[in-house]
This record gives sequence, C-alpha cells and structure tokens, in this order.
Amino acid sequence: MDWFPLWNSLRIAAIATVVIFFAGLAAAYYIARLPRLVKGVLDVVLTLPLVLPPTVAGYLLLRLLGPNRPVGAWFLETFGTKLVMTWWSAIFATVVVAFPLMYRTARGAFESFDENLAAAGRTLGRSNTWIFWRVRMPVCRQGILAGTVLSFARALGEYGATSMVAGYTPGRTATISTTVYQLWRIGDDALALRWVLINAAISAVVLLAVNALERKTGRRRA
Repeated sequence: MDWFPLWNSLRIAAIATVVIFFAGLAAAYYIARLPRLVKGVLDVVLTLPLVLPPTVAGYLLLRLLGPNRPVGAWFLETFGTKLVMTWWSAIFATVVVAFPLMYRTARGAFESFDENLAAAGRTLGRSNTWIFWRVRMPVCRQGILAGTVLSFARALGEYGATSMVAGYTPGRTATISTTVYQLWRIGDDALALRWVLINAAISAVVLLAVNALERKTGRRRA
C-alpha cells in the first residue's frame, strides 16, 4: 500500500492550518473592530468560500494562478515555477476553502471578549501585543481552538478545489481525498474504503484530543 497520499494530506493540512491560524486571527481581530458597514462587506468577502462549491473556488484559483493567468504567468516567468499542479499548490486551495472556519469562530470569540480586561491591562502599562497574547488569547482560547481544529479537519478532507488546482498524480500530488475518488473510478472499493477509514480515524483522534484538552482546561479553572 502506497502511503504517500496520507503523508501528502497531512503536510498540506498542517501547513495550511498554520497559515489559516495566523491569517484568521489577524483578520478576525482587526475586522471585529471596524465600523459595521465595512465589517459587513469584508465579512461577506472572507466568508464566501465557505458557501461556494469547492469546485468554484478551485476554478477561480485556476483563473488567478494558472500559467497563462496574471499571477501564475508572472510567477512562472520570474521564478520558473508553476503555481498549479504541484503538491504545494493544494495549500492554496485548502487555505481558501478552510479559512472562513477559523475566521468566523475567532471573530465570534473576540467579539464576546470583555474589553474591560484589556483596559485593565493598559492601566498597568501593558502593551497591546502583551494584552493580546497574555489576556485576550487565553480568554478566547476555546473558540480559537475550535476554529483551528475545524480548519485542520476541513483541510485534511478537501477534495474539490484541491483536485482542480493540484490534480492527481500518484507519488506527487495525490491526497487521501483524490485517491479515494480515483480508486472508486477504477472500481477498487476495498482500498478506497481503507483510505476512508484512515481519514475518519485521524479526524476522530484530533477531535478526541481537543475534547480531552478542553476538559483538562475546565478542571484547571475549577
């Protein structure tokens, strides 16, 4: 059994989750503080990939990153590297598709934060950076953790946008999701089911670990 799809899926999901974590936190923190009208417009733009079909998101990425498209053509001419049909091009797809999950949960957590805590920190001479990491983040930890886990699970199982941007090449761009589809196409249901179970097991382990961490955190607070 070729384990490359598992390794490739895990590294894509891990890298995408790191990008989504910091980008989602920054977007949620700053957009939550904007005027309502501006916040509403940006909220629609950043959340749109959550409701669009993944294939539509993949198509839009191809229109932007393809070798004959503006960004893709410039990158190919400048660096001699294509932005599509490589294993790391799947990171673009997973970031776009999973980003709204992190953004929405983090923004909800930040909006429910008691700003009096931040004001108390400022009166003690603490910087906004210190307050963000030492006060705001611990208080909003559960919402942020939930968004991170959901983003990782979504990135791990992404198929539609990934298949369009990265394609399916065994040993190069294959992921669990694209491998399952290809195995189904050729009628290898037994191996396809094996990959489905592996994907489900990984997701279950991640969710169980998060639940255990939340219970441990709850006992410490009690």
